[in-house]
Amino acid sequence: MMWQDFLEQQQGADEQGKFSQAKTIWNTPDFQDGFFTALTDHGLILASGDDAANFLHNQLSNDVEHLTDGMVRRAAYCNVKGRMLASFVYWKTSEGIILQTNAGIQASVQKRLQMFVLRAKVKLQDINDNYLSLGLGGKRAAEVLAQWFPELPDSADTQISNQHGSLIRFADVSGTARYQWMCPVNLLSEIWSRLHSQLPFATTADWNLSEIQAGIAHINALTQEKFVPQMINFELVGGVNFRKGCYPGQEIVARSQYLGKLKRRMTLAQIPATGLTDGMDIYNEAHPDQPCGVIVNVQPDSQHSSLALAEMTLADQEGRIHCGSADGPLLQLLPLPYEIKDITR
Repeated sequence: MMWQDFLEQQQGADEQGKFSQAKTIWNTPDFQDGFFTALTDHGLILASGDDAANFLHNQLSNDVEHLTDGMVRRAAYCNVKGRMLASFVYWKTSEGIILQTNAGIQASVQKRLQMFVLRAKVKLQDINDNYLSLGLGGKRAAEVLAQWFPELPDSADTQISNQHGSLIRFADVSGTARYQWMCPVNLLSEIWSRLHSQLPFATTADWNLSEIQAGIAHINALTQEKFVPQMINFELVGGVNFRKGCYPGQEIVARSQYLGKLKRRMTLAQIPATGLTDGMDIYNEAHPDQPCGVIVNVQPDSQHSSLALAEMTLADQEGRIHCGSADGPLLQLLPLPYEIKDITR
C-alpha cells in the first residue's frame, strides 16, 4: 500500500504496523490532552452501485437500507450458524457505503461477500490504497481537526465527510473524545506534518486499548466463527437490528435473543500478564478440565499487565477465572461502560 512506505519513512513502521518512533500514551496525561495515531490494522471495502444498500442489508445484522448521511453503524457478518465472520463499522459517502473491518480478514470477507452479489448492481472494491485511517483523541483533538473539518461530529456514531475524507466520532473513553479520520492518501503528506507538529504520535495499541476500555469487540482471524453477536455484547453497542429482514444466521441470532435468557456475555478484565493473544481460552478454577470462555481482544497496558475483553458464561463470571490454563494468570473482572440488558424489551 502506498501509505506503508510513507509511514516507514516518517515513523519507522515495520511490516506489522508497529512504530519505532511512536509514544505510548495510554494511562498518561497525553491520552486526555491530545494524540493521533495510524490505524494500520483496519481494512476498507467500498460498496457502490444502485443495489449496494439492499445487498448489504440482506447480508449484515444491521439496517443498511435506511442508512443516511451522517450515520455510522456497526454490524456483524455471520455464517449460517449465526457465528460472526467479521465485525463492521460502516457509513455512507458520495462514493458509496464504506465498510471497515480487521485488515487481516478483509480480503477473505470481501471475497465471500462477492460470492453473493450474483446479478445485483453492486461493486465491492478494496480501497486500502486510497485511504489511511487515523485515530485522534483528547482535549486538543477537536481544535486540531477543525483545520480540515470546520464542523465536527458532535456525538458518538456520527460522521462528517468532505474533500478531506470522513471523520467519525467514536464513543468517549474515560471522558476523552475520540475520532477516526479516513484520510485520503494524496493529502497524507501535508496533513501528517501538521498533525505531527501539534499532537504526539501514539501507537496503534493505544487506540486498541481505548476500544477495549469502551467495551467494543473486534473480530479477527483468531476469533472468527467463535461468537454469536450477543456473546460479545454486539447488540448492546448497536450492531444488531432485530426488526430488519433476514440475513445469514439471522434465525440463530434471533433465537438466542428471544428463546430464554442469554447465558454468555463479554466483560472487561485486567490480567497480570503480557504476551496474551485474542482467541486464548480461559478457565474457571472450579472446573479446570475445560475452558469456560475466550479472550476476545487483548492488549498490554503496561510492562506487566494487559487489558482484555473476555467472553464466558454469566455463571462463570462469579468464579475465579484464569487465562490460558486453570492455573494461569487470574483475571480481575471490571465493570463495562454500558449496561447489560435485553434491548428488545
